[in-house]
Amino acid sequence: MQPITALIADDEPLLRQHLRAQLQHLWPALHVVDEARNGREVLELFEAHHPDVVFLDIHMPGLNGIEAARALARRAHLVFVTAFEQYAIQAFEQGAIDYLVKPLDPVRLADTIERLQQRLVCREVDHAALELALGRLAQTMGKPSTRAWLQWIKASVGSSVRLIPVDQVAFIRAEEKYTLVAWDEGEALIRRSIRELAEELDPTHFVQTHRSVIVNLKYVREMVRGMNETAELHLHGRSELLPVSRSYLHHFRQM
Repeated sequence: MQPITALIADDEPLLRQHLRAQLQHLWPALHVVDEARNGREVLELFEAHHPDVVFLDIHMPGLNGIEAARALARRAHLVFVTAFEQYAIQAFEQGAIDYLVKPLDPVRLADTIERLQQRLVCREVDHAALELALGRLAQTMGKPSTRAWLQWIKASVGSSVRLIPVDQVAFIRAEEKYTLVAWDEGEALIRRSIRELAEELDPTHFVQTHRSVIVNLKYVREMVRGMNETAELHLHGRSELLPVSRSYLHHFRQM
C-alpha cells in the first residue's frame, strides 16, 4: 500500500518547519514530500510529486492559497492554514476543505488529521462542494468587515525564533533601530516599526500612547496625570511606566 503524501505551502519557513514537526508527531505514516514558499511553487511541486494532501497558507506571494487551490482542482485534499480566524467561520461549513489557525493548536490539528484519514479512504474529492467552499472563502476575504488584525508577532529570542501571541503583548516600544515587544513571558526585539504595527493591531485592544509606544489596554492598571496634559500608565504585573503624550491623551479621558 502506497504511503499518504503531503505538500506544505507557507511563505514563513518557521511555520513550515513547525507544521512538519507536528505532522510527524501526530501522523507518523504521512510522508511530507516537499515544501512550497508561494503559490507558483505549489503548482510546480504538485506536478512533481502529486501529493494526496496539500496544506495551503491563504496569504502567499504570487498566487494566493485560493487561486492555487482552484488550479489544483479535485486532485488533492486541501487544508487551509491562516492567521486570520474570521476567514474560517462560514467558508468551510461544507466540509470539503478544512482549516488550521496559526499558531497551530495540536488538538485542532489532530481533529483535522482524523477527518483527512476518513476522506482518504475513498480518495475522491467532492469538486462541487470544494468549489462552493472556495467561492465562499474568496467572498469572505473580500469583505471590508473581515479586516484581519495581527494575531502573532515573530521575534528572535536568543538563538531561536518565537511566535508571540498578540493578546499576550503588554506593550510595544521603539528603541533606536529596533522595536521592543514586551509580553507575558519576556521581551524581544524586532525590526518592524511602530507605524507598521499600529496599522495592523486591533484598535479596540491596542492604542498608541506616544510616538514610540503602543499599549495593550487590558494591561493598563491606572493612569497618573502629569504636567502639560501628559500622563504615565501603570501596568498590571509590570514595573515599567509608559508615557502618554498630549496627542494621545484622549484615549484615556475616562480613566
